[in-house]
Amino acid sequence: MSHHPTPPTRRLLLQGALAVGALGAVPGVASAATPGAAERHPYVNPLVRNRADPHIHRHTDRHYYFTATAPEYDRIVLRRSRTLRGLATAEEAVVWRKHGSGDMGAHIWAPEIHHIDGTWYIYFAAAPSDDVWKIRMWVLENRSRDPFKGTWTEKGRIATAWDTFSLDATTFTHRGSRYLAWAQHEPGMDNNTAVFLSRMANPWTLAGPQVRLTTPEYDWECVGFKVNEGPSVIRRNGRLFMTYSASATDSNYCMGLLTADDRGDLMDPANWTKSSRPVFTSNDSTRQYGPGHNSFTVAEDGRTDVLVYHARQYKEISGDPLHDPNRHTRIQRLGWKPDGTPDFGIPVADGPRG
Repeated sequence: MSHHPTPPTRRLLLQGALAVGALGAVPGVASAATPGAAERHPYVNPLVRNRADPHIHRHTDRHYYFTATAPEYDRIVLRRSRTLRGLATAEEAVVWRKHGSGDMGAHIWAPEIHHIDGTWYIYFAAAPSDDVWKIRMWVLENRSRDPFKGTWTEKGRIATAWDTFSLDATTFTHRGSRYLAWAQHEPGMDNNTAVFLSRMANPWTLAGPQVRLTTPEYDWECVGFKVNEGPSVIRRNGRLFMTYSASATDSNYCMGLLTADDRGDLMDPANWTKSSRPVFTSNDSTRQYGPGHNSFTVAEDGRTDVLVYHARQYKEISGDPLHDPNRHTRIQRLGWKPDGTPDFGIPVADGPRG
């Protein structure tokens, strides 16, 4: 979720200008990057309204666990369903709320839920109530088998190499090592955020060092803000693919792609190749704008890859995009090209139920 400090004078102008959204969501069937997939896997979009930065985890219990940013930026929510489509109507529980003051008191953003060594963890970003742009990454832990039960314990802040603006933590394992990928502002760099990678000592502690995998350099990464953020990883066909999102959170928001051979050292930035063009962008023909901050999951068949992301249904936004609550969670089938690379296609249109 591209969340960047707005200049104070601009923020004053935007106070009270919360956009409620001019267009309502129209349910539609999400077709896929390849013909015929819509008939095989008909997903109704938007899947969940007013939920940005979506993360869906398919657990070993064959349930899908969904969390995302709520537009009030004040809580962490969780849904569960046996099917992806069922998440649309699944009961939503609030598993944690922001603090009334001090740390974790503002801007609760981009939660992800992960199950690690028998324990549930939620990674999220938050700021102190008295310094709302001092955004950092935090971790919650729940030792219950059921993340809707038990206690979510605050494990603290993830300490990185610099105490700077940082967010959008995601974690994955590769060849026996656990990694954290995230977005952060590096001191001395002329950007808002770049994407970094580090090994982990445990689910809430980095082992270090941290390396920079990508920084905004192409025009499409620098519209409004110079942003690389929201990393997510999928491993297929002998390679690791890391998506990330770029530019401001309006219709310029889009997704880029990094690729690494899964036999290489992930901590060597030279082993990652960056695509020079975005792989998933706004589309006027389908009226989907600002697609990004994605995650990956798998369909009920256990084989079909599914792209999870948010987008808006309109381009024009009143005031700061961060004050517009109408980024809705969407899903569609993720295709694969003959060369083994992901085929994102275009963000599918909303439309009548098929």
